[in-house]
Amino acid sequence: MSSQIIPNAPGAARFWQQEAQRISGAAWFAVMALSTVGIAIIVNQIFNLQILGWRPISTAYYYIVLGLFMPVAFLGTPARQADASRVRWYDWVLAVAAFGICIFFSTRTDAILYQGWEFEAPTYVIVMATCLVLLSLEAVRRCAGLPLLIICAIFATFPLYTGHMPGFLWGAQMSFSETVLSHSLGVESIIGIPLRVIADLLIGFILFGVALTVSGGGAFFMDLASALMGHARGGPAKVAILSSGFFGSLSGSVISNVISTGSMTIPTMKKCGYPATYAGAVESCASTGGALMPPVMGSVAFVMASFMNVPYADIMVAATVPALLFYLVLLIQTDCYAARNGLKGLPRDQLPKLWLVLRSGWIYLVSLIALVWLLLATNAEAKAPFYITVLLVLTALWRARKEGIGKPIVTMILEVGTTIGMLVGVLAGVGMVVGSLAITGVGNAFSRELLQYAGGNPYLLLLFGAATSFILGMGMTVSACYIFLAVVLAPALTEAGFSQMAAHLFILYWAMLSYITPPVAMAAVAAASIAKAPAMQTGVTAMRLGALLFVLPFLFVLNPNLILEGDALHVAMAVGTAIVSILMLSAASERWIYVLNRSARGWEAVVLLIGGLCLLVPERMSDLIGFAALALVMGHGLLTRKKEIAA
Repeated sequence: MSSQIIPNAPGAARFWQQEAQRISGAAWFAVMALSTVGIAIIVNQIFNLQILGWRPISTAYYYIVLGLFMPVAFLGTPARQADASRVRWYDWVLAVAAFGICIFFSTRTDAILYQGWEFEAPTYVIVMATCLVLLSLEAVRRCAGLPLLIICAIFATFPLYTGHMPGFLWGAQMSFSETVLSHSLGVESIIGIPLRVIADLLIGFILFGVALTVSGGGAFFMDLASALMGHARGGPAKVAILSSGFFGSLSGSVISNVISTGSMTIPTMKKCGYPATYAGAVESCASTGGALMPPVMGSVAFVMASFMNVPYADIMVAATVPALLFYLVLLIQTDCYAARNGLKGLPRDQLPKLWLVLRSGWIYLVSLIALVWLLLATNAEAKAPFYITVLLVLTALWRARKEGIGKPIVTMILEVGTTIGMLVGVLAGVGMVVGSLAITGVGNAFSRELLQYAGGNPYLLLLFGAATSFILGMGMTVSACYIFLAVVLAPALTEAGFSQMAAHLFILYWAMLSYITPPVAMAAVAAASIAKAPAMQTGVTAMRLGALLFVLPFLFVLNPNLILEGDALHVAMAVGTAIVSILMLSAASERWIYVLNRSARGWEAVVLLIGGLCLLVPERMSDLIGFAALALVMGHGLLTRKKEIAA
């Protein structure tokens, strides 16, 4: 989950190592205590346990979560690189200040509500509200970097000068005290939707992902992928794709996915003949897709469910086919590449036996199936991951019984605490972006203006949206980019006639593209560092491999059957056509034609490319052109082969 808020820096792996060194001594005990209390309070709230007869009202609960986990962000994340391995005195000051202010506000919810502190409050409350705004901005800077800080700061102060802005940027101007009180005490800003998603829904899934790793699930899915695909043509690349898909779908983390699975798959790919840049590109694309793959996906999917006011299960179901298509194209492309270059798989005696892998790790498959069933069959999506986590924790304790049962518990609490701390540190600041657009009224005006600029042309509006999502995705975290565009762009797309689900997924997918697209390409940079390959070249190769990801958002926006909206027949036809299109586009991209089992000639690649693109357009005439292109290439190839055999 936490990959979406990792700093935009090439040394992501080094950053994590330094964070582990930093949390030691007194800081370790503080983080452990805050995380333990925080998790206990969250469980008490979600399950309504009323431990000691206590269950705070929702607003007080959100302040408590903020007050317990924002200090973890300050203690776990350095203010500057020089402090990467130690906690300084000012980190403690910020942590104590964040804890004290938030706990104070949690005890004054009656005054906030009934005395109108959100609009007018005593001087000392205004001072504390100002401090909370500044603390949120500093947390954003530490956890997500300078670009997002600048964006959050501009929007945090936006109500102060919006009355002087031109056109649709004009809004209701507020005084300094009104602005900081609205941000700190209102329910649409710092403790708005982003933070509420963490407190009410996301934490259970973070626990699940960490418990899966601690109990050995990551190693199981790597072994499972190796047993299934390791011996096949180009096996190491397929193992990388499957293992990253398995691991990423459960952790929702892109960069950690690259580092954890890539450290094993990338060297194996290189050993079997894949160039370093190609190996890094395969891993970065596969890891990016993992954050879009149900059942868990990334943290932004839970924010999406809250914005759309739909069950998370609906998001999960809608994202399934596009995610599977993405992984299918990666598998086909790597297979074509291996066939064209004569790359073999690994010897079977070097691979784990499938039945042994399943016998030792069946509990993880059962956990996955149980989680999906609970999400789809019940309305307890906030509680479901906790139930499965208990099973995984028991598994971890059983496996660690000889080494000491305390270690996995401590590891899990610290991992969960630091992950939530990073998310809280980012999303509290991002909440001020949403809050400013809401309290000034500019968000709705922005949507109307986009529609006007597009001139009623839905295709032009989609292009506007794609470009905006992509550009913002370079400087903002995926969560921040989605949240901003969910306020200003998604309503415009919906008003233009597109499905609400498709519009929100469209924004999410385009925001994710920065992971594999230069100049940012965080996933490609992390993979390149492992592959010892040029980062920019790896990013370019990843962009080519993940080309379908650029097409998919337009595909399911224009044809909602691909997000399972529609009757079964039309959904099946849309999926079947998309698979044929993928085969054609992969053949054109990698210059290898299945059935004919030979390299594609220049004209054949062009015809397959045009035909594959035509099949992506949900119209009968374009489908006929696409299938005609496929028939032309295959028919000519088979006739030519017969003549060559006869001669």
